[in-house]
Amino acid sequence: MKFFRGPVLPVRQEAAVQKTIANLKAIRRNRFRILACIDGSEESFITVRKAARFGASDECDIIILYLRPIDQGLHSGGLQVRLARQNMLEAGFELPGVSHLKRALQILKAEGLDVSGWTREMQNQDAWGDPAGDNKIEYRSAAGRSVVLKLKTAPDVAVGILDQYELGPYNLIIVGEPSHWRSEFKSFFGSGVVQTIVTQAPCSVLVARKANERMGFLVATDGTSRSMQTVRRAAVLAHVMGREISLIAVAPEEAARAAALEAAENARALLKAMKIAVQKTHIEIGPIAKRIAEVGAAYGTIVVSDERRSRFQRVFKGSVATDVVKNSTTSVLDVR
Repeated sequence: MKFFRGPVLPVRQEAAVQKTIANLKAIRRNRFRILACIDGSEESFITVRKAARFGASDECDIIILYLRPIDQGLHSGGLQVRLARQNMLEAGFELPGVSHLKRALQILKAEGLDVSGWTREMQNQDAWGDPAGDNKIEYRSAAGRSVVLKLKTAPDVAVGILDQYELGPYNLIIVGEPSHWRSEFKSFFGSGVVQTIVTQAPCSVLVARKANERMGFLVATDGTSRSMQTVRRAAVLAHVMGREISLIAVAPEEAARAAALEAAENARALLKAMKIAVQKTHIEIGPIAKRIAEVGAAYGTIVVSDERRSRFQRVFKGSVATDVVKNSTTSVLDVR
């Protein structure tokens, strides 16, 4: 997904810009990059805490993103373009939304990620014809780790987040709890920000909720190669974060219990080979998404495998992953 971001450049200059972007993306692919999205509400800052905990190692970069509407508070406030940019980059964060980014930085520090001694670089880029454009401050450690505060302009929050992915790439996007969730059919005619990101983002998405914030991982498996990859990736994250890991396999009816048990045993064997202990294994019977959500209420994070179905396919086939995100009371990591 690409969006218009400014005036057309001369051919040679455009080629040079594209080469620079390609080189930057190649470097970033060797990092684990987390995009944590905030909207200034108290609940949204859980994404920052989750980012700090999921990205605890020096191999992880964290980008905190705040989206503001085009031209908010600029023309109406009478600010000049030069002054608006200076306020963001030099005079202490005066543009709308910047106080929320400052708070995010404080939360990272409270979680043990203090960037005060890191080098700092500030950038501005034209976007959507907005006087202040996109602004960011990047903090970089001596070990090469980055923490970025990004104030981005977009006509729509979901569009802005997906656009930011294109500037990435990212391994994980973290968003807050959805305020509402439409049926698959109704989503054709519009859906909320979180639902749009969960169903359209190219990378894994964590929907962060406050319940049981520091407890273990519950990883769902159905025996497919896709879910086994999810088990492996979730186990690594849990191990890095110091969280216990449990497994769940659900059979839609009693006749399928043996298959669910086999799926769980295969997952246990995989984790044993990785020298990662399994705290508990749940074998459940019933509606798959419902049982995962119910059992997962006792855990900090439920991990599910995304089926990678299109909107059209979800209308007719549904999606266990999105149903778990919709119905859970705890955080859900939808792995792609």
